[in-house]
Amino acid sequence: MDEAGRGALAGPVVAAAVVFSSKAEAVSIDGLNDSKRMDAEERERIYAALSKSGSDIAVARVEAREIDRMNILQAALEAMARAAMRLAASPDALLVDGNRSPAPRFAHNPPHIETVVKGDALSLSIAAASVAAKVERDRIMKRIDAQYPQYGFARHKGYPTRAHREAIALHGASPIHRRAFKGVREHLSNANSNE
Repeated sequence: MDEAGRGALAGPVVAAAVVFSSKAEAVSIDGLNDSKRMDAEERERIYAALSKSGSDIAVARVEAREIDRMNILQAALEAMARAAMRLAASPDALLVDGNRSPAPRFAHNPPHIETVVKGDALSLSIAAASVAAKVERDRIMKRIDAQYPQYGFARHKGYPTRAHREAIALHGASPIHRRAFKGVREHLSNANSNE
């Protein structure tokens, strides 16, 4: 499992869980790597290959309002637990990128969960989950861009680029901005805030 969007100022945090049908399937996907080491076109190609391969892929998200309520770490863990529970099969064990486990978020019988720091660079299944989470989140942000074109979400996907910070300063926060995050909360009193 892995997630995408923890450092963004807007939009959901998205997690994915990927279970390969076989080890051969994992190594047969040419170019599979940590999603941060790929461009958007490569991620889309890998995700399409994963989808066609018979891999069990599950994706879940936690929205900005929930993130503000529970904090980004807890929201990322919640998204991972939701993704794992959406897998078609119930795996005996899961590898999670990072050093925090979502195990306490499972209501009943959580699988064995092993955390792997920098797991997206060390495990093909975590790398696949990182690609799935990133592609799904990018697609969400592109759709949201049509609702709020003044922020440029299709370009920066909600991350704190200079252009995004300037758009928040000019237009205030949109409903999908994370109000508890520095870079957004300073502009909540802005008269132009898009409530």
